[in-house]
Amino acid sequence: MNKSNQYLVFLLDEQRYALRLSAIQRVVRAVEVMPLPKGPETILGLIKAQGRIIPVINTRKLFDLPDQELKLSDRFIIARTSKRTVALAVDAVNGVISPSTQEVSQTEDIADDIEYFEGVLNLEDGMIPIHDLDQLLSCEEEIMLNNALTVEEDKK
Repeated sequence: MNKSNQYLVFLLDEQRYALRLSAIQRVVRAVEVMPLPKGPETILGLIKAQGRIIPVINTRKLFDLPDQELKLSDRFIIARTSKRTVALAVDAVNGVISPSTQEVSQTEDIADDIEYFEGVLNLEDGMIPIHDLDQLLSCEEEIMLNNALTVEEDKK
């Protein structure tokens, strides 16, 4: 089946969210995150995966959920945005689903200006918002992240 019609479902505080499977590189267990001084608040820090340094997105902060310490049972979803590879810190990953086109509603069909989401999966057991990876960071946060990563690179 075509990966663009498949979604990876993950949990944050028992709420389900989805990402297009085509953007996902892998899912790994949470590991220790190295702090990133002068990075945006939405960045937990950095991890090394597949020989690369990857910023870890504080997904809870994006969705206005209470902060919590990373647990060994948490997962990092390593995904590619249009600008960079990132890791999203999530509570758990539920798996991959392949909904019919009738079960997918685009954001513009629901309401204007819904941040972070590109649509909704309308399934028998409930609705699942589809996260828009390219809306993860604002332009200002992207600049802050680039500057902080440059400082870290210069330290080496």
